[in-house]
Amino acid sequence: MNSTSASLLLRLRKANDQLAWCRFVDLYTPLLFYWARRMGVSAEDASDLVQEVLAIVFQKLPEFKYDPQKSFRGWLRTITLNKYRQWCRRKSIGIVDATQSQIQNVKVAESTWDLHYQQALVASAMEVLQSEFQPATWAALKAFVGGQPAKDAASDAGVSVWTVYAAKSRLMVRLRQELKELLD
Repeated sequence: MNSTSASLLLRLRKANDQLAWCRFVDLYTPLLFYWARRMGVSAEDASDLVQEVLAIVFQKLPEFKYDPQKSFRGWLRTITLNKYRQWCRRKSIGIVDATQSQIQNVKVAESTWDLHYQQALVASAMEVLQSEFQPATWAALKAFVGGQPAKDAASDAGVSVWTVYAAKSRLMVRLRQELKELLD
């Protein structure tokens, strides 16, 4: 789960592939927003920063050459950090004037980007898969996956324990399939 889908990147090189761009935006917007917030950007400014990053990616991706030995997310991080630096200059914050805690926030954000990318992928896959389960089963499954004992999750949702275990098994198979598709 540490790589970006090569087929998605190839599809994005064609600016007119709306489905590919929608998929990219759905996958990366939450992550870019999280990165911006971790760097100390307010929610409304983070939305603007994310839009600027996506605009640069849209502009640069047609000429981008994917190298599986290098990190696409590293390239994306570089764009995000450069846009953040520009944002600081525009807002007259200045990186030099940043407090020690703001600098630490940037360092922490950089060190946790891969983890949050993975979490965003799983969350996106879970949203897609939710429609494959009955609402009561999904509620029990979410509680169980979230750490609640199977017996309690089943009881709270009004389903059998067996239903919870069977649903978890189905979910794991489908989650692997969905993530494989997202990552090739």
